[in-house]
Amino acid sequence: MIEHLYILPILLFSVIVHEIAHGWVALKLGDPTARDAGRLTLNPVPHIDLFGSILIPLLSLSAAGQIFIAWAKPVPVNPSHFTHPRRDDIAVSAAGPLSNLVIALVCTLVAGALAAVLQTGDSGQQSLLNDSLVFAYKMFYAGIYLNIILALFNLLPVPPLDGSHLLAALLPATVARRFRSIGFLGVVLLIFLMRIPSVGQAFFTAVNSVFSPFRMIIDAILSASD
Repeated sequence: MIEHLYILPILLFSVIVHEIAHGWVALKLGDPTARDAGRLTLNPVPHIDLFGSILIPLLSLSAAGQIFIAWAKPVPVNPSHFTHPRRDDIAVSAAGPLSNLVIALVCTLVAGALAAVLQTGDSGQQSLLNDSLVFAYKMFYAGIYLNIILALFNLLPVPPLDGSHLLAALLPATVARRFRSIGFLGVVLLIFLMRIPSVGQAFFTAVNSVFSPFRMIIDAILSASD
């Protein structure tokens, strides 16, 4: 487990930014609820969810050496402040997954730069500096994959994930309310389904497909540094 701890800082940062993105877009669309609740901050304390931000990731690391999913406390959003509730709800919901894809791109650029430095450096000298660079490279490289997982998982049309809001906006109001009433049970069911080999394989095939162009960027950076 200890050798995988480099995952935790980028994971915590990513789930926090995901929630901030929801709140920031909501604020721009007229809803100050997240701002007034003190949730538009990178300070992790207001965002940490005991289970989703700490226990689930640690259990995943202990059991499998990797993290499948994690979450921060959802930011409060009050759709009654929106001028166009359905349209604005779509924008707020899409902001979280989009923020993860932006983080994945930033992680790609940083990981590529670090890989280029490690490729041209002398690992026999300044071992502490080299170890720090390796740690940072692993963290940012893992950040690419983690953020793609977070983006795609949250886009699944299952309550209360962001994708369910996107789907609900297309449904009749009565059907949408019943659909959203599934609540967190939807995620529990989804995690159970992900343990079915064919379902999990399909999801991670999609993750790897999205990951490929990010990996190509790193390869391009390394080729340019030769």
